[in-house]
Amino acid sequence: SYAPLARARRQDGQGRIVELVNCYSLMSFNAGPTLMSWMARSAPDTYARILEADRDSLARLGHGNALAQIYHHIIMPLASPRDKQLEVRWAVDDFTARFKRAPEGMWLSETAVDTPTLETLADAGILFTILAPSQATAVSDDAKNWRDVDAGSLDIREPYAVRLPSGRAIAVFFYHGPLSQAVAFD
Repeated sequence: SYAPLARARRQDGQGRIVELVNCYSLMSFNAGPTLMSWMARSAPDTYARILEADRDSLARLGHGNALAQIYHHIIMPLASPRDKQLEVRWAVDDFTARFKRAPEGMWLSETAVDTPTLETLADAGILFTILAPSQATAVSDDAKNWRDVDAGSLDIREPYAVRLPSGRAIAVFFYHGPLSQAVAFD
């Protein structure tokens, strides 16, 4: 299912293929260690195209499109502090070995998050994560002007800073549910 996005067909008005587009160079995507390990062995062309797309986006934008992913598919709020640290560290190490750069963002399994998980990400140098719009309950334009939101009223075009108890902050982006579903499954 990953191969079609690595070589998407762009057609002219007569339906002739005029270009093969590596869509991974044009969109953000997460790269999990288990899938990437399998792909390196069993789908090396697609694996190479994904790595190439990240290099292309890095050269074009100054940031790669690939995001790291928690090493195992665990629900981070249920993990012990040590397991949180290990999952993030292993994910960072795997990502860095494959993509030859440190990850800026990290995808959390099922977008499950809590404050200690965000602290662990920030401690590892992760700058952002992506959550579901339904996970936001309130946002503010500064520390004093909070307003309630839900999945329908949240402006998903904007990143949000989460101020952590440690004094650090991490950016949170909210994905577009219907679009994400269509890209993944349609």
